[in-house]
Amino acid sequence: MNDECALAQDDAPYAEPRGCLFALSQPPLMLFLAFIGLLLLLGAVHDLYIL
Repeated sequence: MNDECALAQDDAPYAEPRGCLFALSQPPLMLFLAFIGLLLLLGAVHDLYIL
């Protein structure tokens, strides 16, 4: 099973376990989440202040 939250495999260059937050350290995912957050923020500001 290929799970991001699984422990590191034996052939990995380091022996530390990879936690679930490893996925959040990936730049494309963070850019996508930042873009979605920006859209939500713009929608909220539009609803509050623009007629």
